Amino acid sequence: MPTSSRPTAEQLAAAQDATIPDVAGPGLTVLFCGINPGLWSGATGRHFARPGNRFWPALHRSGFTPRQLRPDEQDQLLDLGLGITNVAARTTAKADELTRAELLEGGAALAERVARLRPRALAVLGIGAYRTAFGQPRATVGRRPEGLGDTEVWVLPNPSGLNAHYTLDALAAEFRKLREAVGRPE
Repeated sequence: MPTSSRPTAEQLAAAQDATIPDVAGPGLTVLFCGINPGLWSGATGRHFARPGNRFWPALHRSGFTPRQLRPDEQDQLLDLGLGITNVAARTTAKADELTRAELLEGGAALAERVARLRPRALAVLGIGAYRTAFGQPRATVGRRPEGLGDTEVWVLPNPSGLNAHYTLDALAAEFRKLREAVGRPE
């Protein structure tokens, strides 16, 4: 799908329960982990594709990328030592459509993925999903004391435009804390 095209209502409806491939490989500095792909992502095959999602601006403002990438440029993240995956693979209109069982299964699958890929840090983008998927009901934003093997685990705010609690500047500040902790230069 061209970068300027908006998915049609039919394409969005057809994207329900679809999956999209991870942008990941072994030895990443940071593997960013969304809750699950939204319908725009399912329709376009790109992570954080919906206009209004603040992942790409927060990633740039925090210093992880030299410029703000677009969703269709997601594969360039690999050259920067960054990747993207999700707790749950299936696309939904809203993350609250996922069941507790799906999040628990997704957490177990994510732990296996991290063990295989061995990123330096895993950044889960959504505190509620992290709390459920990893059985940590009191988890807060920031670096977690529990890791996954040698991988540091961070919980960052969900960049969805639906998460009005965090401004873009506040999101970028949390992303920046992670960037500074993993030693990536700006």
